[in-house]
Amino acid sequence: MTPHPAPATEPPALLRPRGSNHVGMRQFNERVVLQAIRLNGSLPKADIARLTGLTAQTIGLITTRLEEDGLVVKQERVRGRIGQPSIPLALNPDGAFAMGIKVGRRSADWLLVDFCGQVRQRHSLDYAFPDSTTLLPAMQAHMKSLRDELGDLQDRLVGVGVAAPFHLGGWHKMLGLSDAQSQAWNQIDLRAQVQGMTEVPVSFAKDTSAACVAELVAGRGRDLKNFLYLFIDTFVGGGLVINSRLHGGVHGNAGAVASLPMGLASTSRASDAAPDQLIRLASLWELEQRLIAHGLDPHAAYDERAQQVPFATETSGWVSAAANALAHTVVSGTAFLDIDAVVIDGALSRALLAQLINATRVALQRYNWEGLWSANVIAGNVGPDARGLGGALLPLHANFAPDQDLFLKAGQ
Repeated sequence: MTPHPAPATEPPALLRPRGSNHVGMRQFNERVVLQAIRLNGSLPKADIARLTGLTAQTIGLITTRLEEDGLVVKQERVRGRIGQPSIPLALNPDGAFAMGIKVGRRSADWLLVDFCGQVRQRHSLDYAFPDSTTLLPAMQAHMKSLRDELGDLQDRLVGVGVAAPFHLGGWHKMLGLSDAQSQAWNQIDLRAQVQGMTEVPVSFAKDTSAACVAELVAGRGRDLKNFLYLFIDTFVGGGLVINSRLHGGVHGNAGAVASLPMGLASTSRASDAAPDQLIRLASLWELEQRLIAHGLDPHAAYDERAQQVPFATETSGWVSAAANALAHTVVSGTAFLDIDAVVIDGALSRALLAQLINATRVALQRYNWEGLWSANVIAGNVGPDARGLGGALLPLHANFAPDQDLFLKAGQ
């Protein structure tokens, strides 16, 4: 007998939440129900019971509590099916809010994200390099402004998630910064600084890990179980998803592709030069330098101008070199991890990202894949907001998701 296909609304098995009918599981089961609704957009109670394995009576009690708490809302009755008309339940966008703060080497973003994961408000600040004496007060001012914009919903703010490089002062010589500027950031506990500015809990994650969280929860992670994630920004970084969970590694630094060497070290004792790292070839910093060398605005690296005259020639040269370096990274990552795919996203325009991915696919054909299964290289779905959105998802997940291990305690 040919099995019937699963209903279109049913999530893949790797993401399907399962509840428990045992006594004492109230909070867990509420989170399971919320997760089922989040994954499907909206569901009637009968479908929630079928997907979670909970009894109809349990689902009735849970959904009543969630409605009273303002976390779910009823939608219009669905008619035209066999049996009684059903009333789908959906997440209430105003049910909860979180702030995501992205601190980068060229800009900072503050995002106010609602219970459905949508960005409600956005504040941004550009700079040549973040100076702690000016950025920290700006962080507090922007956080207060976002909270004030919530009005009567301020008590629905559940937390703040900060996404920043582990070593914001790293590679400072490459950026033309002094040792003092580098050390100023390396001695700051950014999470503690932000916690002193707010009464709600503050989580911290490496910026590219936070971006990977956003892709895992709201992007390609809905369909992919194992993938290497690469994010192209001023510098390049990454994250690693194994069995639908962010894998942090021993030091929380898994996916640190920026440091990947692009060749073998010299065997000569007379040579002190180490091979270039991926950061030297596949970062937008390198495109900035190409533009500066020709008297062009380096900020064009981050917007649509990069593919237009007079920037396009330098952009094309950068794409060629970056794609070859990324292809080397993809082959190396596949050899170690045997993953489903490599997902590439970044702070660049979507058109330039597509050009870079296409060039990377072409470059992959020049590598020897014998003994390996070729990796599928695809674009991420989230885009430049990935780091800030991932930061905001940390407190939302901590408060409402059933799987406490999804981010492997990335917020600690």
